[in-house]
Amino acid sequence: MSARPLAIGAAAIAAWLLGTGFACAETTAAPPQPVAERIAEGVWLIPGGILPKRQPDGNTILFGAGRARFVVMDTGRHAWHRAAILDFVRARHGTIIAIVNSHWHLDHVSGNPELKRAFPDARVYASRAIDSALTGFLARSVESSRQYLEPGKLPPETQEDIRNDIATIENGAKLRPDVPVDGSLSISFGRRVLRLNLARDAATAGDVWVYDAATRTAVVGDLVTLPAPFLDTACPEGWRRALAQIAASPFIALVPGHGARMDRGQFATYRAAFEALLDCAGSARSKTECAEAWTQSVTPLLGPDPGERRRSQAMTEYYVEEVLRANGGKSAYCGHGG
Repeated sequence: MSARPLAIGAAAIAAWLLGTGFACAETTAAPPQPVAERIAEGVWLIPGGILPKRQPDGNTILFGAGRARFVVMDTGRHAWHRAAILDFVRARHGTIIAIVNSHWHLDHVSGNPELKRAFPDARVYASRAIDSALTGFLARSVESSRQYLEPGKLPPETQEDIRNDIATIENGAKLRPDVPVDGSLSISFGRRVLRLNLARDAATAGDVWVYDAATRTAVVGDLVTLPAPFLDTACPEGWRRALAQIAASPFIALVPGHGARMDRGQFATYRAAFEALLDCAGSARSKTECAEAWTQSVTPLLGPDPGERRRSQAMTEYYVEEVLRANGGKSAYCGHGG
């Protein structure tokens, strides 16, 4: 099932945690900060992840813009993830001059306020989709999530994340962009020129993916995710178009919203599996068959953790039956606050 209440539905995470045994696992120590990895000249990846009993953090990319200035793309959810971003910049006596949000899901934007407090001159670039999300999907998620805060409903770590997400949503005005991205455009951030591409009605109502021509790197947010495509707020046909646009760009490396970076061949594998999954969801085949076909196709893209295949199967079954088939082939929020 889905791994993200308030980025997606709380009912989904409850089932997903129980299905993977996370709810029964021993309490883990405070997680270490993720470590930045240089992936190209002047480009670093701070990996996200899904820890036991926790909601996820999306991947963060830092683009060097010259003279110790940085553009940050996506800011994660948890304190340890944004600490990794700030520590990276401060270790270089640097400054964050801009934040780009690929989309409004909380595992990609929750760090915005803290980064802005540390660097008040940083400008946030994102689509306007957050506006409808705050009155639609996120507002409804707050109400549906409160029931999971009762003692024993979910592990304490998960409940802590839900409380933090509710607080983030209640201060949602701080998540709105300073510079709305209303169409695709190229912007010079110091010495770094980035192409900000707007994909409408895809994973959300407005997804921004970035192409860095200097390193031929595409950073695409939740238009590419593993172990499953996160379809909670998706318009699948717009998502198909977005993947076609990414494929048409001359990237040599691609950073997904969740999962390891890919080359062109790996992205082609993902895209073919995504297309096949949507086709299967629209057929008479069972949700189990659709999920098995997806998982088999993307297995070469999954990490070494054997639990990834189980998560892929469980999450994809949920999306096929409870999201796509329950709503005529798209999410209930496609065009309605997503």
